[in-house]
Formats: sequence, C-alpha cells, structure tokens
Amino acid sequence: MRTSMSWVRSIGLAAAVVAGALFAANAARAADPIRIGTTLALTGGVAPIGKQVLAALQIWRDDVNAKGGLLGRPVELVYYDDQSNPNNVPQLFTKLIDVDKVDLFIGPYATNMVAPAIPVLAEHKKTTIGILANAANSRLHYDQYFSMLPTGPEPQKSFAQGFFELAAAQNPKPKTVAIVAADAEFAQNAADGARQVVKEMGFDLVLDNKYPPATTDYTPVMRAVQGVNPDILYVAAYPPDSVGIVRAANEIGLTPKMFGGAFIGLLVTPIKVQLGPLMNGIVNNEVFLPASSLMFPGTREMLAKYQAMAKDAGIDPLGPAFPPLGYAAGQVLAQAVEATKSLDQKKLADYMHTHTFSTVVGDISFGKDGEWAKPRVFFTQFQHVAPNSLDQFRDYTREVVVWPKEYKTGDMIYPYADAKK
Repeated sequence: MRTSMSWVRSIGLAAAVVAGALFAANAARAADPIRIGTTLALTGGVAPIGKQVLAALQIWRDDVNAKGGLLGRPVELVYYDDQSNPNNVPQLFTKLIDVDKVDLFIGPYATNMVAPAIPVLAEHKKTTIGILANAANSRLHYDQYFSMLPTGPEPQKSFAQGFFELAAAQNPKPKTVAIVAADAEFAQNAADGARQVVKEMGFDLVLDNKYPPATTDYTPVMRAVQGVNPDILYVAAYPPDSVGIVRAANEIGLTPKMFGGAFIGLLVTPIKVQLGPLMNGIVNNEVFLPASSLMFPGTREMLAKYQAMAKDAGIDPLGPAFPPLGYAAGQVLAQAVEATKSLDQKKLADYMHTHTFSTVVGDISFGKDGEWAKPRVFFTQFQHVAPNSLDQFRDYTREVVVWPKEYKTGDMIYPYADAKK
C-alpha cells in the first residue's frame, strides 16, 4: 500500500509540475506583446506626412498600453522606412510577414505605397487599414483591406466633386478646365476623378497634363496652362511639387478664375508658413480639420499630445489633418480586436465590414472595397494669409471651409484674382 500511495503521490507531483509549466507558458504568451507591422514614408518626398502618421500611431500605442494593452497584452509597433518609394513596399511587407511574423497590420501610408502592399497582404490573407490612400483597392477589390480616408464609395471623384460644384455655382458659370497632375498613383486617381466630374457637369476640358514626380522646374508646366487660358485650373500634387507649382503660378502671373484641387503639400503647416500669401485664393481639398463642428471624443486630447511631441520630433507643429486619421486607424483595429477577442485576420475583417467604429475623426463604417460608407471631405479656401506666420494657422480663420454647406465657415472669394488682392 505504501508503494502504491507513493506512486500516486509521484504521479500527482508530476502532473502538478506539468500543469505549472503549462500555466507559466500560457502566462508568458499572454504577456508577449501584440506586434503590429507597417511601413511608413520617413524619408523621401512624402516624409513630412509619414512622420506625422508615425507620431499618431505611437501616441495610440501608448494610450492603449496605458489602459492595459489589447487582450491583456502590450502593443508593440514594428515599422520600416519605405523611403516614399513604392518599389520598396512589397519586400518590406514580406519581411514583416515571413521574418518578423507580426500579429497584425496597419497602413502603410499614402496611395503610392498602399497600392503595392495590397497584393502582398492578399496573397497571405492579411487584414490592414491603409492610411490616406485614395482608391488604392479599386482594381484588386481585396475584401480584407480597409481605408482610413474619408472619401466614401466614390474615392476618385471625392477629391474633385466639391471643387467643381463650387465652380458650377458661380454666375456666369466658368466653362473651360485644365488638369495638371503628378504621374503617380494618388495624383492620377484624383485626376481621374476630376475628369469624370468635368464630363458629368458639362465643363470643357482644354488641357490634361501630367508631369514626372522628379520634376524640379514647374515654370514650363504652368506656362502650358497659361497658353490655353482656362477658366479653372485643377491640380493634384504631392508636397514638393505643391510648392513648385504654387510658386511658378505666382511668378508667371497665372490667374484663372478658380485655382486649386488636391494640393497635399498645402496640408503641411511648415509649407503653409513658407508659401504664405502665395496661397491666397487657392481652393484645396481637406481630409480632416479641427473645426468646432468636428471635435469628437478624444480629438482635442490626441492633438494636444501630438503637438507636445512635435516640438522635440521636428515635425509639423500643428498636425491638424493627418495625425487624427492615423490615430483613428489604430482605434478601429483595437476595437475590432477587443470585440472579437481574436487576432484572426478573417474574423477581424468580417467584424470591420459589419460594425461602426467610434474614433477621434467621428463614427466610421466601411463599404465597398473597404472605403468609408459615407464621404466626409471638405474644400477650404486660403484667404488673407500673411507672410511668415505660424500662429495664423492655429485656427481656420485663414482657411475658410467653403464646401460642403453643412460645414461652411465662410464664402469662397471668386474669381481667384480677387482673393489675391
């Protein structure tokens, strides 16, 4: 009997040791971070915005971890600099999947980089939320891709619809249009949308030009526009070319009746300060702005944290447009993870397709191709901008919301020449 009891005790002790080891292993796994992978443009042409997006994601990570993480585990960001080069993106996302073996994905940032990431993610059945990518999924229609850009179910047209509605409302209605756009993914998507709207609204397209992204002298580009003397000039440009085009237009005295479009550079505060009154009269697309009617739970707090970080990081000191959308992408992902209690890519995508998310840019739900179910874009006009002043951009008194009417803060000054006086 003693031998039997001793054997039973030994078996019980061994079972306890095994159970303890399993418990410790499970506890260790529970404490392991949830690793979220992305690439961001931290150098190159769109780095001024890529750095803002990174700051927003870091703030989101810290906020999540301060509340206990996701599923009881801390969140860790794993990211690489894609150098604003679409050719770098596929190999970097492959590395995140095969080498880093990250748990979740977010981004990347910008249409040019999101477009080449989607096929890689689709091949591996991974879910992501692309940040500030216009119509990036319009060809592949991948059902585990989601967009953090408020362009709605017609993303191409959204960067032009309000602009041409404003033009059409003038009396007499302007007739002729010139389109100038960089020969790259985002700008061409926006230009495609402009072409569609021009045709639908009965304008006459007299010039449709594109220029290489590496262009440094924009005077010939603007002289070609001047040669056809359009009533309306619509431009789709990145940060470096935004500066070059605005300067060249002013230098040659180009004065169409309406000038603007999708100048991404004119959403970057240091560029606004640099150009100053050269921007007066330009009507530009905005994806988010901290107007009083657009302050949602957490918006002010998030922007305050960003602006405190920006001082030391040497990035856009105000960050009114892009950081809120980057932060919101993190919020959507976090809410899906917590609701499903899962890191399963398909479960997360299914949840995102069928639920509404509360974020610092308002409530978001997703529709076809992962785009927002409802658009929420704006057009503003630069008015009475003074030289060499950052403070004038702390509120939107110099960037008047002129479309849509439910968010208007003022009227568009027309024609363009009058706004420049």
